[in-house]
Amino acid sequence: MFMVKPVVAIVGRPNVGKSTIFNRIVGDRVSIVEDIPGVTRDRIYSAAEWLTHDFNIIDTGGIDIGDEPFLDQIRQQAEIAIDEADVIIFLTNGREGVTAADEEVAKILYKAKKPVVLAVNKIDNPEMREQIYDFYSLGFGEPFPISGAHGLGLGDLLDEAAKHFPKDEGDHYDPDTIKFSLIGRPNVGKSSLVNAILGEERVIVSNIAGTTRDAIDSMVTVNGQKYVIIDTAGMRKKGKVYESTEKYSVLRALRAIERSDVVLVVLDGEEGIIEQDKKIAGYAHEAGRAVVIVVNKWDAVEKDEKTMKDFEQKIRDHFLFLDYAPIVFLSALTKKRIHTLVPMIDMASENHMRRVETSVLNDVIMDAVAMNPTPTDKGKRLKIYYATQVAVGPPTFVVFVNDPELMHFSYQRFLENRIRDAFGFEGTPIKIFARERK
Repeated sequence: MFMVKPVVAIVGRPNVGKSTIFNRIVGDRVSIVEDIPGVTRDRIYSAAEWLTHDFNIIDTGGIDIGDEPFLDQIRQQAEIAIDEADVIIFLTNGREGVTAADEEVAKILYKAKKPVVLAVNKIDNPEMREQIYDFYSLGFGEPFPISGAHGLGLGDLLDEAAKHFPKDEGDHYDPDTIKFSLIGRPNVGKSSLVNAILGEERVIVSNIAGTTRDAIDSMVTVNGQKYVIIDTAGMRKKGKVYESTEKYSVLRALRAIERSDVVLVVLDGEEGIIEQDKKIAGYAHEAGRAVVIVVNKWDAVEKDEKTMKDFEQKIRDHFLFLDYAPIVFLSALTKKRIHTLVPMIDMASENHMRRVETSVLNDVIMDAVAMNPTPTDKGKRLKIYYATQVAVGPPTFVVFVNDPELMHFSYQRFLENRIRDAFGFEGTPIKIFARERK
């Protein structure tokens, strides 16, 4: 069972330091996706941790609302945060005091019925603490003095935010049930694809109110195997805010990804691939979920004998970090090739939870080292003693070595490729960590 992490949003008018605080809280968490060519990463959203709490954090300042007037932008960013967050950090600027725009944000947050923690930024030394008293007038209780520039006061702020984290609701499905979600930008045909899957014969359908927010999970049985289709919460929500910000579709997909075993990254066969597709897919990869790439609307594409092969190559070029993901071409509208999808979901799920024997794994690793000797750095050679699998979902391996610093990214990638050659693992990322042998 995957835990659904609480979501914290940082809200406030422009120039109060939202992005600085976001980066401070996120710390040095550099996404593994960023090391791999072919994906761009938006820092609007990130995983973070504080003491024993893992949570996700949104920087609403990064949500670009386009050419809307100033106050409308603030209002729309705040509304998105209210929709998505469990706890809201309301950020203000201590040097400027309470402004009309702060009061505007406060008005929106009153209606939210969500816990709000008030932070006063740019309180860089103790003498400036007098300046926080004005902020009691905003009506959110005690203001927390912080300094994004110097990293002061963030511990107290996060302690307060963590008090409001919801108890994890988890999912209470049978462990043999495969949970999958469909992600992709608006209008790639996710809803019609869900309907096409549910409309297959031999399928028993029942709707269950999802455990998170307004999601509705659809329970489906195909050939005796139970599946849960996780609705990307609120994908059906329409409205100016949601349509006007492309980044919003990424936020929409995140909770669904977290609850899934397998994520279907849906592309539009007619329109081809755009940058947004890569961002959304990057989150699924980073979350360590199994992935199947689905090219929908294939019926609308003019084809010759090379069209599918060319499109597949284009996907491989753009999604270098998803080189393990199988690709399915289909049409939700005409149901053409829809039967090819479920077997791919099954395979990806099975590989995601697969264990390999330690002895067989070590044979593969030692053969790999014999074929391509370990690298040296400043005259010191990497020595690999043995490897073991420590987790599934995704398969995770620890390689015990003389010095983890000598394990270069490219050699780690080489070992991953050898493990894939030996055991398959199609459809799932695998993780490899180097540890010093004590």
